[in-house]
Amino acid sequence: MVVSLRLPSLTSLFSPITTTTANSLRRRTPAFLRRSRSHRFQSQQLLPPPLPLLAARFSSAQGTAAAETASEEQRVDSNAKSRVNSDRDRVITPRSQDFNAWYLDVIANAELADYGPVRGTMVIRPYGYAIWEAIQEYLNARFKETGHSNMYFPQFIPYSFIEKEASHVEGFSPELALVTIGGGKELEEKLVVRPTSETMVNHMFTQWIHSYRDLPLMVNQWVNVTRWEHRTKPFVRTLEFLWQEGHTAHATPEEAEKEAMQMINVYTKFAYEQAAIPVIVGRKSRVETFAGASMTYTIEAMMGDRKALQAGTSHNLGQNFSRAFETQFTDENGQRQHVWQTSWAISTRFVGGIIMTHGDDAGLLLPPRVAPIQVVIIPIWKKDDDKVGVLNAASSVKEVLQTAGVKVKLDDTDQRTPGWKFNFWEMKGVPLRIEIGPRDVSSGSVVISRRDIPGKQGKVFGISMEPSSLEAYVKDKLDEIQSALLEQATSFRDSNIVDVSSYDELKVAISQGKWARGPWSASDEDELKVKEETGATLRCFPFEQPQGNKTCLMTGNPAEEVAIFAKSY
Repeated sequence: MVVSLRLPSLTSLFSPITTTTANSLRRRTPAFLRRSRSHRFQSQQLLPPPLPLLAARFSSAQGTAAAETASEEQRVDSNAKSRVNSDRDRVITPRSQDFNAWYLDVIANAELADYGPVRGTMVIRPYGYAIWEAIQEYLNARFKETGHSNMYFPQFIPYSFIEKEASHVEGFSPELALVTIGGGKELEEKLVVRPTSETMVNHMFTQWIHSYRDLPLMVNQWVNVTRWEHRTKPFVRTLEFLWQEGHTAHATPEEAEKEAMQMINVYTKFAYEQAAIPVIVGRKSRVETFAGASMTYTIEAMMGDRKALQAGTSHNLGQNFSRAFETQFTDENGQRQHVWQTSWAISTRFVGGIIMTHGDDAGLLLPPRVAPIQVVIIPIWKKDDDKVGVLNAASSVKEVLQTAGVKVKLDDTDQRTPGWKFNFWEMKGVPLRIEIGPRDVSSGSVVISRRDIPGKQGKVFGISMEPSSLEAYVKDKLDEIQSALLEQATSFRDSNIVDVSSYDELKVAISQGKWARGPWSASDEDELKVKEETGATLRCFPFEQPQGNKTCLMTGNPAEEVAIFAKSY
């Protein structure tokens, strides 16, 4: 006996409820869950109250038991209706109507993630994790090419470590998760669940670094971190997330600065060439600099709703942590010196960035170089006599592409119609679709559709199945899609950045949802005033700067740089 119970959607768990979202949920939610969901929205609890669910389970069980007395035909018809209803539930809110609801619908329907039992946590599903693995694969290779080694530091950090660096503890205290009881006993010293690892790294570096011969020391770890966020959004901001964090120690400040710049450039190259996201790379202001760093470099990405996403950071830590932990070495002259350090990180937040940069009303749209599946093959037949020939041809095409290094999936299930499969894999963001029917088998050709160009415009007929021709065509189209997505995202970004020369112009640009770019030499207090009055933060001072004299938009004083302000995630 199978009991079917639809669980709460991601939208209800991670986002504020708008009228549009609430109405949409009511239309798509079984009646017995509506009351419990309303209660959950008010109380901000993740899971529905247990009693209504138990009642629902009993009700469902009784209904199922009664249905078992029905005829076989009735059961088949019931199963068909269930599948239809399930397909109807796979609804994606239009992006222009409610961007947040659209984002959560895409995550749920594309099976990227689900909610965890603890408020603000998420379960990354296989398809979502495969995107993260594509990010890992590229970056891991670059880290090793630049001389870094992978290792692992403990997740639990003594609280006294956090307290050693004053600005670090001040910056992270509101987000810390603490362990005070272990093995049923109160701990002598409370432990911090890793929010970042600079303190633990320095404790160990102090034991490993003694001489200039031990430098540089360059390591990286792929781990989870915990930050007790109050406003969560899957992938973008959750209590626990995955990331890589690199940590290096150097003998001179010049070496540390070179390292920090090298790693932000690695992130920039990844964003452009792999994720097709045209980030703006630059330096953070003092206000936005990482707690405990001397300088923070960042890559800032514009999402589809024109909000900024800090997609990766590289920090020049100077000697702040090495002085706090007495991480020293003996230089070539026999003098004791504190090491110069960097740290740098990219997280699963980048998966959210990919979704929000490229996705459309049909769902996910993935750049081929980070797509878990680059090509999906859909065999089409009506008569049983055609099935074997079509499937054999589809299998041959799959083998050709796999051998060529293309990530390909053959969807040969016969429980769904070809039209359903088209929509499903479009929603999953697969860049290319190959269709093979009886006529295609006879002509030795296939039909290929591009995900980024909807309808007939993106469909090409009569592509030869001959292995070398098919391989060349598919790889060429994947490269075209990769370039087209970057070009489209760049055009969108550039059309939504406004150059401003006064604070009034900045406020107008921000009120229109755009990014404001203008000369800035004002104080930290002025920067905080902008945030308080407009909701926008200073995202960065871009590395690419216009030439000529500049006047600060806020104070009217001379300015050496332009800064970018925007609302952000």
